[in-house]
Amino acid sequence: MRQTNNEDVFQVYMNAFARQIDPHTSYLSPRAAEQFQSEMSLSLEGIGAVLQQEGDDTIIKSLVKGGPAEKTQKIFDGDRIIGVSDNNGEIKDVIGWRLDDIVSLIKGPKGTKVTLKIYRTNNKKNYIVTVVRDKIKLEDRKAKLEIKTINNAKIGVIEIPSFYVGLTADVKELLRSSEANNLSGLVIDLRNNGGGALSEATTLSGLFIPSGPIVQIKDNFGNVKIKRDRDITMYYGGPLSVLINRYSASASEIFAAVIQDYSRGIIIGTQSYGKGTVQQHRPLNHMYDFYDDSLGYIQYTIQKFYRVNGGSTQNKGVIPDIKFPSMVDPLLVGESVEKNSLKWDSIEPAVYQKTSNFKLSELPSIYSKHIKRVKNNDEYNYLILKIKDSKEYSKKNKVSLNINVRKAENKKDDADRLKRINARQKKQNLKIFESIDDIPKDYQEPDVLLDEAVNITYDLASLNEHNN
Repeated sequence: MRQTNNEDVFQVYMNAFARQIDPHTSYLSPRAAEQFQSEMSLSLEGIGAVLQQEGDDTIIKSLVKGGPAEKTQKIFDGDRIIGVSDNNGEIKDVIGWRLDDIVSLIKGPKGTKVTLKIYRTNNKKNYIVTVVRDKIKLEDRKAKLEIKTINNAKIGVIEIPSFYVGLTADVKELLRSSEANNLSGLVIDLRNNGGGALSEATTLSGLFIPSGPIVQIKDNFGNVKIKRDRDITMYYGGPLSVLINRYSASASEIFAAVIQDYSRGIIIGTQSYGKGTVQQHRPLNHMYDFYDDSLGYIQYTIQKFYRVNGGSTQNKGVIPDIKFPSMVDPLLVGESVEKNSLKWDSIEPAVYQKTSNFKLSELPSIYSKHIKRVKNNDEYNYLILKIKDSKEYSKKNKVSLNINVRKAENKKDDADRLKRINARQKKQNLKIFESIDDIPKDYQEPDVLLDEAVNITYDLASLNEHNN
């Protein structure tokens, strides 16, 4: 409460009002708007450090590879920032400050300097480090390509965290890269991708179809405009699947819907979020030009998306061709759960030509192989069991306040996790862990859903090869 300021209170108040109109109408304070712009462009000017607040301390969680902070070789993960120089060069004690206030001191124009006072916990010493700010590209949020090998076949996986500005150019480069040569199939992973720039959804879709309409957009007057791909080049024409989940929304749904409506590939996963509306992002000083930027920004809904087949993605989202189990209950998460959300409807379909890359008649064969495979997959079956246990736990709708009962529950959970991990370790002829504390903090659970999506894509590729 000590760190709350007038700007925070105003933002909360404005959003309480805005959400009564529409779930995607919101007010952004100047600072929140600046962060939004950085996320959309995946760039900012600063030192290249990810900060995290723990109590009154500000900890360096990680350093951006090749960024100014890493280049000093004097700043490391886990260091605590206890002081930052201000515009006059004086180092201010920032212990107990709001995180965004500290960030605003550290960020600044490219080429300028900022001095940090660092406390290192392992030797309990303070250090003064001066860093020259630079333009930082948030590489960890960019699209990434990974190659999986099955029976000597290469299946590419492109993970797309968001539809940031410049996404299509990045994916185009990935598809042109040496790693992408001779791919047997490709998975586009859009899980947890909440959307972003509509223009990127349009151009990215165009990389995988010859040309044609991508999305229809209707305004509040009933006027319909069609966004098209006019580039006749297909940058990847092979077997394709798109992996989605309940948190895949907006631009992600446009892309998945295009692939499905054009019969370009298989949609795999769970029903998407169902956000089929377009927002405009405008600074309030453009409306009231006698003020400066301190008024902040407003986002408000102006249009609605429609698939090329005429159906809206609103509320219904995209239904996958092959469904995966999900930890998320669609009755608790999604556009259909939001108050005051717009209803589903449809318009006339656009004129488009389906591709011949994937035929629905092939789906039963691929689905049959999927069912046989997961039936004997320990990780997949464990996930189903975990979902079942989670639902049963939720139904109880209560937790014990007896500390001994809670400790016993935690002990059982730890024992179950240790048993499961050791079974996995044994299967892979790896080291067995004696206790839960021996498991490394960065231990990665296998991504069983992605692995199965890769298997399905391989089946699709094998089927295509057989047909050819």
